[in-house]
Amino acid sequence: MIVHVHAAALSPATRAITSGTHYSSPVALPVVCGLDGVGHLDDGTRVFFGGSRSPFGTMAERTVVPRGRCWPIPEGVGDVTAAALPNPAMSSWLPFICGARLVPGETVLILGATGVAGKLAIQIAKILGAGRVVAAGRNEEVLSRLHEMGADTTIRLGVPDRDLVEAFAREASETGYDVIIDYLWGRPTEALLTAMTRREISFEASGPRLVQVGNSAGPAISLTAAAVRSVGLTILGGGFPPLDVFVEAFGQLMARAAADELRIATEEVPLARIEEAWTRQNNHGRRLVIRP
Repeated sequence: MIVHVHAAALSPATRAITSGTHYSSPVALPVVCGLDGVGHLDDGTRVFFGGSRSPFGTMAERTVVPRGRCWPIPEGVGDVTAAALPNPAMSSWLPFICGARLVPGETVLILGATGVAGKLAIQIAKILGAGRVVAAGRNEEVLSRLHEMGADTTIRLGVPDRDLVEAFAREASETGYDVIIDYLWGRPTEALLTAMTRREISFEASGPRLVQVGNSAGPAISLTAAAVRSVGLTILGGGFPPLDVFVEAFGQLMARAAADELRIATEEVPLARIEEAWTRQNNHGRRLVIRP
C-alpha cells in the first residue's frame, strides 16, 4: 500500500540503523531513513505503520508498506503523538507482558528512567499493575519530577560506584526487584548486579527478570557467576513478539493515549530541517517528530 506520510519519529533505533552500526542496518544503498510513522492510505484511512518495503523509509512524503503493517489510530490521538509514542512505549510494554510477564503488585526497576522511553516505562508499569516502581536515571532535574509519573522512589546514577551499589541495595532491601527494564547496560547494570548478590537482600524463588532493551551506558558488562546463581537471575532480550500480540498491545496503548493516561513530550521538525535535528546534541527529553 502507498502511505501518504504525516509524521515520522526520529528514534534512537532509527539513528543506530542509519549509522550502519545496528545488527539490522542495510548493506545496500540507497535507502530512505525511518522505521515507522503516521499517514493515510488512498482511501483516507489514518494509520500508524511500520515495516516499509526496502529501500523505502518513513521520512518521505510517501512510502510503501504491507497492508498488514498498517493499524488505525483513534480520533483522540494526534499525528505527532501517534508517531512518537509506539516505539518508546512498546520497548517496555511488550517486555512487561511477554518476556518478564509482570504480575500485579511486583516491584519494577527502570534503569534509564529519565529518557523518553524510561519515563513511559514508569507510567506503563503502573498501568499494568506494578506495586512499586524504582526509577534510576542520570538527569537529576528529570529525576525530581518522576514521582508525578508514578515512580515511588528514585536513584541517582551519577555517583561513585560504591555509592551506586549502596543505593541499589537500599531500595531493594524491602522487596527486592522482580522486573528490571534496562535501557543502559554498562556500569549501572554492573553496579546493580553487585548489589543484588548481597545476602541481606531477599528475592522471590522465581528470581528477578532483567530485560535488556538498550545500551546507552555501554555495549558490554562483566557478569559474574554469583550474580546469576545467587538470586536466580534471568536475563532476557527485548525482542519483537508475534504480530497478534503486538496488535493487541498497540490497541491498548492507543486507547490509553486517547484517554490521556500516557504522557510523552514531543517536538515537530520539518523534513527540510532534518540535518539540524539529526545532529542536535540535546533534545531536552522530547521525541523529535519529522513532518514531510
